[in-house]
Amino acid sequence: MITIMTASLLSSCGSKTKAEQEQATAPETIDYTVDRFADIEVLRYEAPGFEALTLQQKRLLYHLSEAALAGRDILYDQNNRYNLAVRRALEAIITDFKGDRTAAQFAALETYLKRVWFANGIHHHYAEDKFEPEFSPEFFAECVLKTDAARLPLRQGQSREEWLDEITPIIFDAGVMPKRTVQSGDGDILLASANNYYEGGVRQKEAEGFYAAMKSPNDSTPVSYGLNSRLAKENGALVEKVWRVGGLYTGAIEKIAAELTKAAVFAENASQKAVIEKLVEFYRTGDLKTFDAYAILWVGDLASEVDFVNGFTETYGDPLGLKASWESTVNFVNREATKRTKTVSENAEWFEAHSPTDPRFKKTDIKGVSAKVITVTMLGGDCYPSTPIGINLPNANWIREQYGSKSVTIENITEAYDKASHGNGFKEEFVGGAKEMELIDKYGFVTDNLHTDLHECLGHGSGIILPGVDPDVLGAYSSTLEEARADLFALYFLADAKLLELGLLDNAEAYKSEYYRYMMNGLMTQLVRIQPGKNVEEAHMRNRQLIARWVYEKGRGENVVAFEKREGKTFVAINDYNKLRGLFGQLLAEVQRIKSEGDFAAGKRLVEDYGVTVDKTLHEEVLERYKRLNLAPYKGFVNPVMREAKNAQGEVVDIILDYTEEYAAQMLRYSRDYSFLPTYN
Repeated sequence: MITIMTASLLSSCGSKTKAEQEQATAPETIDYTVDRFADIEVLRYEAPGFEALTLQQKRLLYHLSEAALAGRDILYDQNNRYNLAVRRALEAIITDFKGDRTAAQFAALETYLKRVWFANGIHHHYAEDKFEPEFSPEFFAECVLKTDAARLPLRQGQSREEWLDEITPIIFDAGVMPKRTVQSGDGDILLASANNYYEGGVRQKEAEGFYAAMKSPNDSTPVSYGLNSRLAKENGALVEKVWRVGGLYTGAIEKIAAELTKAAVFAENASQKAVIEKLVEFYRTGDLKTFDAYAILWVGDLASEVDFVNGFTETYGDPLGLKASWESTVNFVNREATKRTKTVSENAEWFEAHSPTDPRFKKTDIKGVSAKVITVTMLGGDCYPSTPIGINLPNANWIREQYGSKSVTIENITEAYDKASHGNGFKEEFVGGAKEMELIDKYGFVTDNLHTDLHECLGHGSGIILPGVDPDVLGAYSSTLEEARADLFALYFLADAKLLELGLLDNAEAYKSEYYRYMMNGLMTQLVRIQPGKNVEEAHMRNRQLIARWVYEKGRGENVVAFEKREGKTFVAINDYNKLRGLFGQLLAEVQRIKSEGDFAAGKRLVEDYGVTVDKTLHEEVLERYKRLNLAPYKGFVNPVMREAKNAQGEVVDIILDYTEEYAAQMLRYSRDYSFLPTYN
């Protein structure tokens, strides 16, 4: 499970910096904003403390980072079967275009390509809708016909004209593949989704039946069925095309496995080496039992400073919540900040025991809950360029219950968001009062990070699924409800006196900064990410609106949370923070019940009633106010360039981080150096 920062919508409220000792090891001051286009701002992040690592650790990070980049094309193809064709054609045009590069249509084509890069495909990374190009089909055809055919992603024997006939509707026809992932509604959500997890017209009921038949109600350690495969219909029969060496995506997976094998040479200890080698074995076999064995080893590796995620991990992109997108993060521990998360994890049993959920759904024996703050050094796949701020893995419930989980807060990313947002006017425009402003200024950064700590370490790790309940029964609503459960757990305990007792907060009112920020975002400001007339689609956004709308509605009788109008503008007002906390607790108890009992009908009702529909009048107002600020609602990152420094004998003597690469240059370099898949898979 991952936590996604809503860029300026959240981070604009923070104002704190990291510890002095971290600043002392940070690189020279960099310009955080790299590029700005459409609704996107691309930033840089720093990796303070990297220079102090040993050469062995740096070389380990280097090869893990190469593995993180090698899988890039997998995600493009998972998101849509035409993504690689569109990206490669546009890249060929951009690099070879001999016409007027100052023309408006060419500029629009460049912007479209930048959006494709950012979203890893032709659909918006958050809203899921297909991009609307601002250049014409005629201009696109002219560019294609003037581009060397050898550089275009043509099928064997296909002419440029034939290729255009195939691809033009994919780019320009709004009715063709309109939405990447559809996760709600009464129709067939597989047929309505444009992603590439299912092939040949597989229907929802067919897929559900296919995987249901694999499961045994008596299996207490089930594999994650379907996690690493595409389900295809061939000659009327359903078959899995497994993502492994020798199978689907083999070109990229072979490169990933090769870099992981190189990384294992520099492992910090035997435990870490075993983790890497088991992951390589999984990539070679595609065996999901091997994947579980890898996950168990990974959870148990707590001594290593360097760590990573690499593989088919999160299932947000699959309408059925079964198949995982490919992603990677590479990082090392932030020792000073980890003191905070260590305190949280060491008290996991206290938090679980004091949760407002039914005792039937609580864990009585909490194992292996670990948490740390990390400094990320490379992002790949579904973690790039749009980046999580927290991660909690593994996702298999039985592994979490028997072996525990690892949680991380990615603080160099949250700090980059924070620094880039200073002085942007967002807070002044949307925060409703001076008291709230003061609390956010003073405690916004620390409570934001604490919320992530509690969400990842304790929220995702809390509660149990009752015996006999299928962990996949919540289907398309699973991701939203799981994120809601973790958020609610964090919100409920942010206001607990236990945090002051543990020294995690120094003021009994500090939590109010996060409560206000969360309610403002869930009720209002995250709407800047939604196009007029659209509803909420992305799981994290649905989660936030579900929580905010539910507590608003349930607390209306006592005026717990209200909308106030001043000078024609709407603001959120929290009139009773104690009662708000109580409402968070009530909703947490219900969401945990839904998950524990597998109550699909109640889960669907909760998401559809509170998490999906947008208040159109409020939406229009928020969009207009936000537009005047000239801010980008979405943010993402370029990676530092990681280079090997060698002596005269060719020996690696250091690994250097370079923070100067621009967005387009990085994307074109990645396409040149890390394209290991055919265009059509």
